[in-house]
Amino acid sequence: MPADIVSLIWIGLGIGLLVYLIVGLKLHNIIALLLAGLFIAFAEGMPITKVVPTVEKGIGGVLSTLALIVIFGAIVGELMTESGASQQIADTIVSKMGRKYLSFALLIIGMIFGMSMFYEVAFLITAPLVISIAQEAKIPYMRLIIPTVAGATMGHSIFPPQPGPMALVTAFHADIAQVYIWGFVVVIPTIICSGILVRHFITGLDSMPLGNVMKPAPKKPKNELPSFGISLLVPLLPAIIIIISSLFKSISSEQSMVYKVMSFLGSADISMLITVIIAMIVFGYARGKSGKQVTAQLTKAIQGISNVLLVIAAGGVMKEVIIDTGVGNIIVQMFGKLPVSPFILAWLIRILTGQGAVAAITAAGIVAPMVTMMHVSPVLMVLACACGSNTMTLMYDGGFLLFQQSFGISLKDTFKTWDALELVNSVVGLAMVLLLSLFIH
Repeated sequence: MPADIVSLIWIGLGIGLLVYLIVGLKLHNIIALLLAGLFIAFAEGMPITKVVPTVEKGIGGVLSTLALIVIFGAIVGELMTESGASQQIADTIVSKMGRKYLSFALLIIGMIFGMSMFYEVAFLITAPLVISIAQEAKIPYMRLIIPTVAGATMGHSIFPPQPGPMALVTAFHADIAQVYIWGFVVVIPTIICSGILVRHFITGLDSMPLGNVMKPAPKKPKNELPSFGISLLVPLLPAIIIIISSLFKSISSEQSMVYKVMSFLGSADISMLITVIIAMIVFGYARGKSGKQVTAQLTKAIQGISNVLLVIAAGGVMKEVIIDTGVGNIIVQMFGKLPVSPFILAWLIRILTGQGAVAAITAAGIVAPMVTMMHVSPVLMVLACACGSNTMTLMYDGGFLLFQQSFGISLKDTFKTWDALELVNSVVGLAMVLLLSLFIH
């Protein structure tokens, strides 16, 4: 049997082992990822003296690029929730757009929250708000949940500084500002299809029951909420800083001080640090919180995502093993011979590796060589991979379970709603990337 085929078999067995350890044996993700990575390394014949350095390099590489971003994102989400900024955004956008355009308002709300927070945090913040809005407007709650979740999943999957997109940006050496600009071009028609149009094809949407887990959000008095402008500015601040920085860099010499300063300010870590400091001031100190209270909120946020951060780091081991053993290049060379767009290949590989930042890191390790070997846009590769993270999932997927358990709906109804909107997100998103590839090289 050819060595290339054997390598692919070992990768498949490694991924199968990972699924079995997590789903079958209920082993912690960190241990499962490390064991699966070690299995692939030894199966591929990696020298034993190289295994530990590869593991350390994989973990260290992920933490060096994502640790601060993950922590800062969790802090901003916590401060927005506790201050009522999240409620202010929802209340204002809904009131301005009115009942007629309520679904479009919730698309915007979902995308803003998905861009600025961990998906689970964005979901758990917006879902109670949306249920409250649905009750007030006398609209079946699932009609409003679908556009909100569609916006949140795409916002979280496409835009830095979320961990998955940042991992892809780093792997493909893509320009962050262009990821934002072309990302919006991809996202807008995609979420309209997945959040608005898809509802016309789902039967029984108005009669889906709401379980006892998800309650309407308790409302803070309006006079206690931050202003709408500040509430909206803070979660969008990293994107604003990065885009402004890129514009200044495009008109400056690489040797100039302006270019150097903008490169510093426009980095993901520094733009997020600036955002955290401003969030601490406007959502904390300016609202009468003491230094001790603000610090307690920061500690709570960091504790809440410590496990997520370590799981993401462990995912870097599999990525590094795939790169160091040369399997990634083998896969690219094999796929590169197929008469298929590299963007479709990147999308398919991301689907096969799963959702979340760990899957993004693994997929990026496999398809990153395509950028130079096939001479394609690294920005569009980021977007194609990101769209591949939003597709139909099964009962062991975290997003699937979060959606189903939160609303207490049946598995059948979860497939009809969650899986339908995710599949449309993925397919329409890829179609938009392919359309852009006709003009961007």
